[in-house]
Amino acid sequence: MSFHWGALIAAIASSLVGQVLLKAGAEGGTAQGVIEQFLRWQTVLGIGFYGAGALLYIMALRKIPMSVALPCTAASYAVIALIGWWFFAEPLGAQKIAAILLIIGGVALLATA
Repeated sequence: MSFHWGALIAAIASSLVGQVLLKAGAEGGTAQGVIEQFLRWQTVLGIGFYGAGALLYIMALRKIPMSVALPCTAASYAVIALIGWWFFAEPLGAQKIAAILLIIGGVALLATA
């Protein structure tokens, strides 16, 4: 695996961590104002992970065509659905599972093209 593909995988992982942290920050108990929400540690870290993911994505784009790199980030949709189900008790029915399998298949086909 080349450095650039590694950067793409790291960008996807970093964005996933950011998503989970933002969700955790959003679920923090009582209703809060916008400023309080932005200052929660989960929100601050989540934004930081998103920023890191963006920088890694830029490094990946140096050698990977955007028409391949961007659709590969769709793999995060499949993973985040499973994380949502596992950690946040979000529903995961047959239709979502079928969609996840289609996404994974599409990403695998595109990455090998």
